[in-house]
Amino acid sequence: MMGRHSRIVITAVIGCVAGLLLAGCGSSSTPASSSSGGAGQPPTAGMKPANSIGKAEGQLNLIAWEGYAQPAWVKPFEQQTGCQVNAKYAGSSDEMVTLMAKGGSGQYDLVSASGDADLRLIYGGDVRPVNVSLVPDWKNFIQQLKAPAFNTINGVHYGVSLQWGPNVLLYSKKTFASAPSSWNVIYDPKYKGQVTVPDNPIQIADAALYLSKTKPNLKITDPYELTQTQFNAAVNLLKQQRPLIRKYWALASQEISMFKNGDATVGAAWPYQTNTLQADGANVADEIPTEGATGWADTWMLATHAPHPNCAYLWMKWVSTPKVQAEQAISFGETPANTLACPVMNTLQKGACAQYHANAPASYFNSIKFWKTPIASCGNGRSDCVPYAQWQQAWTTQVTG
Repeated sequence: MMGRHSRIVITAVIGCVAGLLLAGCGSSSTPASSSSGGAGQPPTAGMKPANSIGKAEGQLNLIAWEGYAQPAWVKPFEQQTGCQVNAKYAGSSDEMVTLMAKGGSGQYDLVSASGDADLRLIYGGDVRPVNVSLVPDWKNFIQQLKAPAFNTINGVHYGVSLQWGPNVLLYSKKTFASAPSSWNVIYDPKYKGQVTVPDNPIQIADAALYLSKTKPNLKITDPYELTQTQFNAAVNLLKQQRPLIRKYWALASQEISMFKNGDATVGAAWPYQTNTLQADGANVADEIPTEGATGWADTWMLATHAPHPNCAYLWMKWVSTPKVQAEQAISFGETPANTLACPVMNTLQKGACAQYHANAPASYFNSIKFWKTPIASCGNGRSDCVPYAQWQQAWTTQVTG
């Protein structure tokens, strides 16, 4: 679990974010970001990826989201490859970035980074290019995840896409006789002391998404590209929410415990929490409210100084296969990148393919506001958006501090 002190340390670590990342933030130097918030060539861009997978080293050290290294697919991988998996679960993208400092410090091999961390890792020099041709199922990925902007720069791949999904509104059916249709319930004083949301600066985007629908005069079109006025409005909403919060959760297991114990009745969650709680008999459900949802698209990224690169490639190859993609999708409650996972999901759990939108049209994918690193460039020729360093500072000093 990441405490307040750790998050303050992270502020210093990523304090070099100005637009994106400035020279010296990573394990090797990188050109300074331009004043427009863009970035120069990633510092590891010139590193040639492997042409083949060599002999397995016997170990694999992962930094992963909780639930991403389950025995169902880890044990067969270990038996098949001889690579013993050691997984460290991280509670936030900030924690992942911190653990991956100095290219993984020669300790970690892979990280299951989300979109709000990818560019920080790439421009920090902490991850290196990968050869997607060594992952045969990459060709079966949905088009949007073959070379997305958050993990592919100038045609160079810095990871292999994994799974994706929405951030949902989790609620107790004892408290809510019918499904709440709006995110307004997590801002409603009626539920004081019963609300829980992630302990993550990217939560500011969730507030911005809500405000984009409820306060159109703010003219928020992208919850990750916020002018100072828009940003201030989102932060103020979260400050008003603060007295309602029972606990800001860092790990999914913490939120699961709160709902089991009745300490929380409504909150922001991943489908994983819902699935785990329902499997344990908890009377809960989740919704994507009318305002829409933010979401994540995760990438396995190879540490610059990975000590076990062959096992890392074997893992990326393994978790990209239809069967493992289907197993993880159902376990976590998310959507696989591999289009061939859909029929396998239905053999594991009837109707799972449709339930988790694995066969949904591109319009569904495009409707989710996926996490991305906030930078100064607003994508419209202006550079007056609030960069991530200020998001992190506001979260620790104004919202949760």
